[in-house]
Amino acid sequence: MRATLVAAMAIALCLVTSDLLAQRQMSLLATITDPNGAELTTLDPKEVRITENNQVATILKVEPVNRVPKVQLLIDNGIGMPAESIADLRTGVRGLIEALPAGIEVTIVTTAPQPRFLERATMDKEKLVAAVNRLAPDTGAGRFVESLFEATQRIERDKEQDAAYTIVTVGTSSGDTNVRERDIQQTMERLAKYHPVVHVAILTQVARSASGGVIQGELGQAAAKQTGGRFENLAVPNRLATLLPEIGTEMSKTLGTGSRQFRISFERPGGASGDLGQFAMGVAGKIVAAVTLERR
Repeated sequence: MRATLVAAMAIALCLVTSDLLAQRQMSLLATITDPNGAELTTLDPKEVRITENNQVATILKVEPVNRVPKVQLLIDNGIGMPAESIADLRTGVRGLIEALPAGIEVTIVTTAPQPRFLERATMDKEKLVAAVNRLAPDTGAGRFVESLFEATQRIERDKEQDAAYTIVTVGTSSGDTNVRERDIQQTMERLAKYHPVVHVAILTQVARSASGGVIQGELGQAAAKQTGGRFENLAVPNRLATLLPEIGTEMSKTLGTGSRQFRISFERPGGASGDLGQFAMGVAGKIVAAVTLERR
């Protein structure tokens, strides 16, 4: 059977500790999807292939991880989003929500002039769509960094930390001219610890920004890369009307019954220890996404 390979080095190696680098036996979390949508309950270790520097690792154990899907939508409705484009923004967010499978807990937060709940966590799509219809422009600037910091903080405080978290954040190049470096550091540390997938769309319009959106762009790219998410830098706001439903469709493939997260334990090839090499992973006949190394 054909194995679909993905590079596993989207992991942020700058956050890997020396203790982890010294290990010969390691484990990773990977979201595995059946391309035909069939329900996944188990995975045969013989179907899994991990390589480091083109050398094959030994698969020790594959365990399914049962996690409740939870999604947070962070929406910049501030001065960086033209008021005349709010309709496109609403269309995009509605399309994303409608693309998700039933039974997904979704939270919607607007980020201007500060992060505020538009709709608290619910699985009721009618309530979510009604909330989107209330989405209105604000004269303040969106708080991209603060909203992402608070989203990861909610994950950290969640008593049900075996959930499968996804964050979708729509930011703009306006705002975030004065942020705390510690907040950025904590955000990245939480992403490494709790393994959410972060999808980011940044609307960059220089005429509306004093900073050019450098902070938002750099943090957004780092968060998406570290977690296996998608990053898009947009020049026109009407692209949101189609981009967000696309992201919702991608999410539905990994949040439905045809997808499951697995913990895969393996021994590095040749008993290697020390600095990690170039990793790749594949599963026969399946799609692999959101691969992250676990700390022990």
